[in-house]
Amino acid sequence: MVDITYKSNTLRKAIAQAIVRVSLPQTIEAIRNRTVPKGDVLECARVAGLFAAKRTADMIPDCHPLPVEFTSVNYEVSDMEVTIFVEIHTIYKTGVEVEAMHAASVVALTMYDMLKPIDKGVTIEQIKLVEKRGGKSDRTPGVTKSISARIVVCSDTISAGKGEDRAGEIIREKLEKHGVQVVDKLIIPDDRDQIQSLAKESQMKGIDLIVFTGGTGLSPRDITPEALAEIIDRRIPGIEEAIRSYGQQRTPYAMLSRSLVGQIGDSVVLALPGSSSGAGESIDAIFPAFLHVFKVMEGKRHD
Repeated sequence: MVDITYKSNTLRKAIAQAIVRVSLPQTIEAIRNRTVPKGDVLECARVAGLFAAKRTADMIPDCHPLPVEFTSVNYEVSDMEVTIFVEIHTIYKTGVEVEAMHAASVVALTMYDMLKPIDKGVTIEQIKLVEKRGGKSDRTPGVTKSISARIVVCSDTISAGKGEDRAGEIIREKLEKHGVQVVDKLIIPDDRDQIQSLAKESQMKGIDLIVFTGGTGLSPRDITPEALAEIIDRRIPGIEEAIRSYGQQRTPYAMLSRSLVGQIGDSVVLALPGSSSGAGESIDAIFPAFLHVFKVMEGKRHD
């Protein structure tokens, strides 16, 4: 199965349909009047669909087992066909469109099985996804401007040429995947004055996103959050909480990180861990939803 461990749980919804077409008008009458010999077709098929929704991962090899938290099966009955609609909700890392289509298929097959003794011309048509909500596409804000970013690596070791930067490059790769234009990457020591100077300079140059990596731990030289807290206009604690919550699900040591997020004028500052895993996971934790910050700020500037 595809690795989804890097994803966050979100509310996911899907609606699928299937159409059962009959060849005799009296077949529809039997369905409506509940006189089909095998029983109440609509209710039996509904129950089968509920079972199918919960067993999708057992049938489709690449489907992840997930908590199905809501399922509804509804019908539209016309003169010569029954349209089936299955809606499924979950709060999980991946969508439920296959679950909805699987359930719709089983509902249709159950109806076929129950109707075939009285109508040899029954067919199943148009099993398809009608609506899907809650995935990545729903959480990617439509920011009208290009977002620029500067990456600042804070490390005495790397700035002295005694180590190799990996976290900064991971951040660059992930930002560019989300359409953010990385202007440059700078490496500085764990120095309060240089951190503050670069943050202010970046804001004055109109850089939208300033990402610091390193200096968020608890060693005596880890002063990035303190340096930035002195110059930001306001913090955005919800983003900080999202980063730590995401990290905590992956390692208990995430509780020791002191990531900071805030605004300096029209720029947003992120102070992220200096480890490659911590830096990468922090970006995964908040993107692409993080880009909504700029959409909101863009709207305020237009007011």
